[in-house]
Amino acid sequence: MGAATQTAIRRGQANAVAVWTAVESLWAETQGDSRVIVAIIDGPVDQSHPCFNGANLTRLPTLVTDASDTGAACRHGTHIASIIFGHHDSPVRGIAPACRGLLLSVFTDGPRDSIAPCSQIDLARAITQAVESGAKIINISGGQLEPSGEPHEFLAKAVRTAADEGALIVASAGNDGCECLHVPAASELVLAVGAMQHDGSPLDSSNWGSSYSSHGILAPGVNISGAVPGGGITSANGTSFATAVVSGVAALLLSLQLKRGQEPDTQAVKAAILETVIGCERWPVSDCRRILSGRLNLAGAMAQSLEGGNEMSERAQNSLTTTDEATTALSANVRAATSESGSSRPASESTERVIDTTERTEAEGNSPAGNQAAVAPSECSCRRCSSIGGGGSAPPQLVYALGQLGYDFGTEARRDSISQRMGRGADPYNPDELLAYLEKNPSDAAAILWTLNLDATSIYAIQGHGPFASEVYGRLREFLKAQIDPEQRAERISVPGYIMGSVRLLNGQVVPVIWPELRGMFNWTTGALVNAVCGKRPSKEGKGQETDAYMRKCEGVRNFLERVYHELRNLGTTSRERAINFSASNAFNITRTFELALKDGLDLDTIEVERSPLCRPESDCWDLKLTFFNPSKVFEQARKVYRFTVDVSDVVPVTIGPVRSWFVR
Repeated sequence: MGAATQTAIRRGQANAVAVWTAVESLWAETQGDSRVIVAIIDGPVDQSHPCFNGANLTRLPTLVTDASDTGAACRHGTHIASIIFGHHDSPVRGIAPACRGLLLSVFTDGPRDSIAPCSQIDLARAITQAVESGAKIINISGGQLEPSGEPHEFLAKAVRTAADEGALIVASAGNDGCECLHVPAASELVLAVGAMQHDGSPLDSSNWGSSYSSHGILAPGVNISGAVPGGGITSANGTSFATAVVSGVAALLLSLQLKRGQEPDTQAVKAAILETVIGCERWPVSDCRRILSGRLNLAGAMAQSLEGGNEMSERAQNSLTTTDEATTALSANVRAATSESGSSRPASESTERVIDTTERTEAEGNSPAGNQAAVAPSECSCRRCSSIGGGGSAPPQLVYALGQLGYDFGTEARRDSISQRMGRGADPYNPDELLAYLEKNPSDAAAILWTLNLDATSIYAIQGHGPFASEVYGRLREFLKAQIDPEQRAERISVPGYIMGSVRLLNGQVVPVIWPELRGMFNWTTGALVNAVCGKRPSKEGKGQETDAYMRKCEGVRNFLERVYHELRNLGTTSRERAINFSASNAFNITRTFELALKDGLDLDTIEVERSPLCRPESDCWDLKLTFFNPSKVFEQARKVYRFTVDVSDVVPVTIGPVRSWFVR
């Protein structure tokens, strides 16, 4: 072995020791702050494990059951959570145990002790739910292999919303051992994490790619100790566990900011971590692409995030010595971790597979190779690596969703039962035949899973509840009839309500259930809504200018609605999304806005939603902000902003106050 190689190895070993040494230095200052909320989006967590005694953890309701067990999904989720929240009087010392935790389960057990992934839409739901609950760090130890690096539009919007709300997503780069990208880690708004070995070289299974070189780092990912459901501990390898390390480090840095009287700034923490990494120029490897932007340098990140001084950061980096004592210390740490893990059953090797929840029936048999339509945990998948295979409550989630109406039967038995009751030769998938049957048997409408769809994707099930359930199903039948009627051709429905549980559709997809609020359920065509809000068309005897103004106003309203339906479409769960969806279904303020703008010859440019600076007590107010420009004087005339306020604190939102406007440059 050459001298240069030996030096590189010693540097790597010293860096591995330095990361943990820096963590212990941080613990002398803080073990976390309850004002820093870290969300774990993963499998279920066994909160009865002794390492979580005293931990401030809240399990938020998701599409996955809250019940913990010893399956692969629970083993993964429990291990990840313990890396961050394990208290220091237990064998698993978490990195930020005093921070508050949110637990959101998205992974379930698959066949043969595997982990069944979730869809990107389900992941998007969990991210927005975490943001709405105040999370500042969101740990996603998983991802979906995506050659383009482009996520589903709902996942992309959820990532953007998190960034806009000041939350930092930390996500795994993946364990395919190739130059390939996972979502959401491929997004530049995310801090992507790969795994490195004790000598500082990348783990063989850790992914790399051009996108990761700007916003990805390597962190320790070998022999990471963690909790096992039922009370044991183990150790495992992979980017899943390196990601949890980085999430814990970021939480500590935010906590330290608070302790020093600073405002917690996740973007400053992200920048500090990325800008102080130890790259290829200081510590060469055979393929520099594989270390992403560089290796985690916690001492340097501490210095920069707190004091912003390059001088201190350089001193911290220079403290990473390459002495034999560091190597000896490292070996001791590894031996200790191995010894601790011996008290539990060794984790079996895991082959990371990707199974779309919409292919559940096929997945329960022999899963086809190469199916890459869902988000899977990022535990180590190479054969040389080992892997691991009730809390508080929250109020029901409000939702105000737009879409098209559909229906499903849930099971083949339910479908066949309805078909037999309809009569020989009847087709339950023919909406005309089904509606004719329900006209005579209205109570059977409750036996059908009514769905809210966006294009061909079901995003919710709609279920009547309470004393007015029969009226809900009557309204749904009316909506379906209007949707298939060649004269009406209703295009959209609005469904406000509460998310209460989930159901499985016939294709295996699991969707949330909405208990709807009847007073906010409407259906419409875009044309009819435009005509309703624009008012009566000027008579033929009227002036041409009046007709032109009327037509421009109607076209402006139609343009706004189409942009909400397509460009801004969403799941309708966050306050921002509920405000924009309500403004589309109740477009009268939009009409007034266009009337004022068109008088000045202005056209719509941007649509934004911002938290309102003025709001009634105990309300949740958001301003819809429409910016207009003069197409004939783009550079000469200032843009004009029109704003109106929507209060989304109730299940059915309401507009308050007048439309305001002013010019901006």
